[in-house]
Amino acid sequence: MQGKVACHGAGLPKPEDQPYTKKLRDGYEISLGPARNSQGGGDECTAAIYNSAGRVVFRTTGFNVIFDENHTGQDFDGDGKPEVVFITDTGGGNHCCWAYNVISLSPKSHKLFDIDAPGAVQFEKDSQGKMVIWHRTAGPYGFTSMARAPFAEKVFRVREAKLVDATPEFCSRIFSDRNEDFRGWNIDLAPENIKVLQSTGNTGVENEEIVSAQSTGNTGVENEEIVSALLSRALQHVFCRQFDAAVSDLNFWPEANRTKMKTDFAESIKQDYPEFAARLLDTTLKKLSR
Repeated sequence: MQGKVACHGAGLPKPEDQPYTKKLRDGYEISLGPARNSQGGGDECTAAIYNSAGRVVFRTTGFNVIFDENHTGQDFDGDGKPEVVFITDTGGGNHCCWAYNVISLSPKSHKLFDIDAPGAVQFEKDSQGKMVIWHRTAGPYGFTSMARAPFAEKVFRVREAKLVDATPEFCSRIFSDRNEDFRGWNIDLAPENIKVLQSTGNTGVENEEIVSAQSTGNTGVENEEIVSALLSRALQHVFCRQFDAAVSDLNFWPEANRTKMKTDFAESIKQDYPEFAARLLDTTLKKLSR
């Protein structure tokens, strides 16, 4: 991620970015730049918000820190007042560990929420001017290379200063030709491709082999685009709480290792969807006990 106002720790013993300050409304001020007491390894950059008395009311520290000018000034929580947004990298420049930090200054300063960004995050306003946040969310690992890892969309609103999952409200849009992913699923999961998957199977790449495979461009994963599309669509059905449709998709998986796939899939969603995860595990256990 890049930004005009940023501190970057990459490739330097110490960041060389110049410190930046900006006055906000109601006496608040932001400061961003290299951390004076950095020990290295993830605390090279810092940003803070100060109140009119000069006291720090918010601070974020990471390998990279960006002042998000594109979204600062927008109203996230519907109170009619603009928010401040930073983007913090706590993973040393890796894609895994960026997060948006959204801070409200009204009626007094407080953090609204952080939203991790392992995939794309998109902010938009609905027809009533309310903020909607699209969060591309990872699915189960180990069945594809990292480049083709399954993802699906979660959609959030901000209510009572908290992120609230509103994905089902947007599923008619997600499962329509308006969505590029949907159009891709229809191609990759055409009946003839499902037959190919079921007849030839899927050979996954395990953990340490993934990095080696990606570096050579040979993932060693058969039918990877089909596998990624199938798991992504099933995951999207889960996020939309269309659980029967998710099961139908998962049942397209080759029978030889379907039980393992469902177990791993259940593990990846159990925190947010415990009842459906238990349903998947129950069916796999019943199958094993026969």
